Amino acid sequence: MERLQKVIAHAGIASRRKAEELILDGKVKVNGKTVKELGVKVGSNDKIEVSGIPVEREEPVYFILYKPRGVISSVNDDKGRKVVTDYFSEIEARIYPIGRLDYDTSGIILLTNDGEFANLMMHPKGEIEKVYVAKVKGIPAREKVKQLERGIMLEDGKTAPAKAKILSVDKKKGTSIVELKIHEGRNRQVRRMFEAIGTPVMKLKRERYSFLNLNGLQPGDARELTAHEVKLLRAEAQKKKG
Repeated sequence: MERLQKVIAHAGIASRRKAEELILDGKVKVNGKTVKELGVKVGSNDKIEVSGIPVEREEPVYFILYKPRGVISSVNDDKGRKVVTDYFSEIEARIYPIGRLDYDTSGIILLTNDGEFANLMMHPKGEIEKVYVAKVKGIPAREKVKQLERGIMLEDGKTAPAKAKILSVDKKKGTSIVELKIHEGRNRQVRRMFEAIGTPVMKLKRERYSFLNLNGLQPGDARELTAHEVKLLRAEAQKKKG
């Protein structure tokens, strides 16, 4: 379910603020009934009219992108930097990223125009597992790795239990490659966790999102998710959400 004004804006009828004005002015109907409150949510089967004209909704689309480093997880950037939607210039649908990956982080990011699906994927109780591989400065002791797994106290609260594994160590250079599996999506969370145990991240990549991986993709490559993959992602999030 999505807020009515968001659906109207997403359909290209008006900006979200203008859509709110249209609702308050009684110019919007849902399933034949005039709506004048802003809190109303609608589903994909609801029929919406604005000033007597039916709202045509885009067919939902779902993509996986191998985001390169140096790309913003947004639909636009006021500094003119490259954004993830630049890789979908031939796609007419108004897609946007689900969650975000830091500017300096590469790897899997999903994009869609399905707000219901995006909200489900980002819901804290959905607990979609994300697997990161980090090159860090230093070689974390076993106890520090256990700390990552038990949870790290950050300024915005303690992180949820995670799984961590040292994949390789370069004693000469004093660096390590560590795999970290988490279910949360806080801002710069992985970097902050490693910083908290004294091994700052030098390079970071998200290699897996649930069962999705980067096999067959190079940085900047994208592909559409299959209907079966979308169904599996929905089922996983709904099951964990309870």
